[in-house]
Amino acid sequence: MTGLLFGLTFVLAAPFWALMILLPRWSWTDRIVRSPLIVLPIVVIYAALVVPAFGEVWPAVTNPTLGGVRELLGTADGAAAGWAHMIAFDLFVGRWSYLDSRERGVSPFVMAPILLLTVLLGPLGLAAYLAVRPRRREPLG
Repeated sequence: MTGLLFGLTFVLAAPFWALMILLPRWSWTDRIVRSPLIVLPIVVIYAALVVPAFGEVWPAVTNPTLGGVRELLGTADGAAAGWAHMIAFDLFVGRWSYLDSRERGVSPFVMAPILLLTVLLGPLGLAAYLAVRPRRREPLG
């Protein structure tokens, strides 16, 4: 079951990334991505992995040590939960970057590689967007 949930995690996120990267100006992309609920299926997967192991997870996250986190993530369930955690947050950050860039008039040609970086290496994609993000909003169109 863990392998299935691990595999589903990115499969469920990929369509939203494809919309933001490949079809950023399509009216349906904006309508779909505007909903923060796009991350909900991944959150459900995360919960399915974490809730049964809550007794092990809670101490590791409330009093983290490198060894404790390594031990937690060193299992199939822990790695799958960590992956779901990353995918959910990366998608949420990518969603925010996409929507914010549209409001600020950032070119989709600039955003495509930034969103790709976000899906692959989340925090670096966020840093890249923050580096190019205009400080004032530009009118669209």
